[in-house]
Amino acid sequence: MAAFCSGCGKELSAGARFCPGCGKAVFSAIGSIPGGGTGYLLRPRTERKIAGVCAAFARAYGWDLTTVRIIAIILAVVTAPLSEFAYIAAWALIPEEAFTPFVQANPPRAQTAPAQHTTMNGNDTH
Repeated sequence: MAAFCSGCGKELSAGARFCPGCGKAVFSAIGSIPGGGTGYLLRPRTERKIAGVCAAFARAYGWDLTTVRIIAIILAVVTAPLSEFAYIAAWALIPEEAFTPFVQANPPRAQTAPAQHTTMNGNDTH
């Protein structure tokens, strides 16, 4: 399956770490660590409830996001306020994922010729 850059839409070669068109760093959905994670701690812009700290750990290590959130809540209750300080520190230290505008996968094709419209009597209206 071909991979494409989320920034410029160019096709990426297998194992590419940077886009040849725009130079943006490439993070694949199937990571290089055994759990299926990316190995990079980045707070995503989607899948977040507060700051994306739990989602960052879940993506990086290939863990289930719901399980990470439940463990975070349990730790927040049991080890308060230490866990809250750790969460705030992670929020400040883990970089946020770059903003990428929505890129349509299959843009509409331009029409090659204008459609011919005729009237009831067969005369061309153009």
